[in-house]
Amino acid sequence: MKNSILKNIALAGILAVGLSSCGSGGNSPDQNANSDADKQILGAGSTFGFPIYSKMFSDYGKTSSIQTNYQSIGSGGGIKQLMNKTVDFGASDAFLSDDDMSKAPAAIVQFPTCLGAVVLSYNLPGNPELKLTPEVVAGIFMRTITKWNDPKIAAENAGVSLPDMDITVAHRSDGSGTTYIFTDYLSKISDDWKSKIGTGKSVNWPDGELGGKGNEGVSGMIKQTPGTIGYIELTYALQNSMVFADVKNAAGNFIKPSIQSTSLCANGDIPADTRISIVNASVPDGYPISSFTWIMIYKEQNYNNRSKDKATNLVKELWWMIHEGQADATPLNYAPLPPKAIAAAEAVLKSVTYGGQPVMQ
Repeated sequence: MKNSILKNIALAGILAVGLSSCGSGGNSPDQNANSDADKQILGAGSTFGFPIYSKMFSDYGKTSSIQTNYQSIGSGGGIKQLMNKTVDFGASDAFLSDDDMSKAPAAIVQFPTCLGAVVLSYNLPGNPELKLTPEVVAGIFMRTITKWNDPKIAAENAGVSLPDMDITVAHRSDGSGTTYIFTDYLSKISDDWKSKIGTGKSVNWPDGELGGKGNEGVSGMIKQTPGTIGYIELTYALQNSMVFADVKNAAGNFIKPSIQSTSLCANGDIPADTRISIVNASVPDGYPISSFTWIMIYKEQNYNNRSKDKATNLVKELWWMIHEGQADATPLNYAPLPPKAIAAAEAVLKSVTYGGQPVMQ
């Protein structure tokens, strides 16, 4: 009797395996798991780009079987995770420098996905609309202008009641592409800033300033602390109903940050590696603190036992982002890529390989 039961159990097991093979087209459980994993894309980085990336990835998921998990941890964190090969792509508002590229374990390519503006938002009684010159912006962040009723601020804001209130400055505490854009701007308008502090995703800020994590953190600090000014991405300011300043550009005009004034800064030629700064561009109606934001991936996708399907899914999604996905830009207050930037991004994605062969056919 015991032998008969054991035979029946063994026979049932054989039949179950056979039925399972028939139902799955002959794929093993491991093969099915790999197939599912190929459809899971992981990225990390820019909080500047988080609102539009969230929408793009959601929209793409509705038209495909690809699911994208994007971690809004700041540009510095995204680059670090890409360098460690723990994500499929990194996102940053600062393109990789020569030094960054030399430290990478393999060749990395990058391309812009859209444009955005960094705005100077503040919390004052009545929240008046202010005009700020480059000299005033540099003075506030270098802590040489410390009162809201300073004559240099008042000179460009006739009729505005400026309070006798200390200026509290808020900046990013994490490694940030937004910080890179803003400090790049400060370095271009102030030799003093350039020599003493400089440009970077993280810098040594003057004493007496407050740090917040992410665009979300800085936005929260501005809203909660009267007398505070800080730099945040335009979308965050609009979503939180925050006021922000018009800034005097290189042509001498005070410009309100908008999709239109941001787009105007990006009409020039784009280098093949897409690494270009457009802050303080000499465009009469261009907003001076505008920038592309970039996505970075490894040029050779055959690494860490990645499948060709995984590489193909990633590149197809990124291709969609620079084409159909651009429809998500304007509703979220980002500027879509101009034609020259799209052409440069296309060339970058066509250069991506798997086993030395182009992923895109």
